[in-house]
Amino acid sequence: MNPNSRLPIGLFDSGMGGLTVFKALARRLPGEDLLYLGDTARLPYGTKGRDTIIRYTLSAAQKLVDMGVKMLVVACNTATAAALPTLREHFAPLPVLGVVEPGAQAAAAASRNGRIVVLATEATINGGAYQQAIARVRPDAEVLVRACNLFVTLAEEGWMDGPLVEGIARRYLEGLFDAPENKAADAARLLPDTMLLGCTHYPLLQGALRQVVGPNVNIVDSAATTAEFVVQELGALRLLHPDRAASAGDATGKRQGESRFLTTDHVARFVRTGSLFLGRDMAEGEVTLVDL
Repeated sequence: MNPNSRLPIGLFDSGMGGLTVFKALARRLPGEDLLYLGDTARLPYGTKGRDTIIRYTLSAAQKLVDMGVKMLVVACNTATAAALPTLREHFAPLPVLGVVEPGAQAAAAASRNGRIVVLATEATINGGAYQQAIARVRPDAEVLVRACNLFVTLAEEGWMDGPLVEGIARRYLEGLFDAPENKAADAARLLPDTMLLGCTHYPLLQGALRQVVGPNVNIVDSAATTAEFVVQELGALRLLHPDRAASAGDATGKRQGESRFLTTDHVARFVRTGSLFLGRDMAEGEVTLVDL
């Protein structure tokens, strides 16, 4: 048994969006201990410069490493795109996984016609991370990108649906899924059939986005795929908790994992918004205020 297998898995994000990955991982590996850090004092990362994002990401990751984790999961697309190679070099041999590669593979597999729309923050789009990742697994794909920075603010405020959210979504997506009227039949076949939510905040807005794009577009959220990548990597490294429950919902498992949450600003706000992301009521006692 690897002596580090009983340590928690560390996850971090610029704010609350990474809780979508946390939730998927807790469901997939209910026997694992999870430690989550939301750097809410410096939110959002997506509008910052690359050097600033790397600096913030290194300090957040260092906090988790200092507390003792067996793996780092960068549950933030912006941080993954800007800082993943730096994190892997800095914290080697600790395994470090991001969300871009899992999301890209899921989108490439979901698309029938190879036309994929990626919605992400400005920093993620400008860095080209998703365009490159999708091209590696599906060279024939045509990737259209759109920076949707306001989506992060909406998610952090808990504004997930309604006319305001749909109106903002329509503005961002304008022209991406509209067939020209004079060539509607032919053009419909050439329209994107898959939309990748390239920010972990965006899944909270999935209902509003579905209203805008209609029922025929695949909407891909990288959270579940990232959880599968984590399972595979932990298994390969023999780092799965030896006493973990065998699978989600397994009442016969030997243990249920513990969850701990850290935030860099405003515990009450983390609790309020975190409850929306996790789909359960959180208590202030579950969250610890930390300084980076």
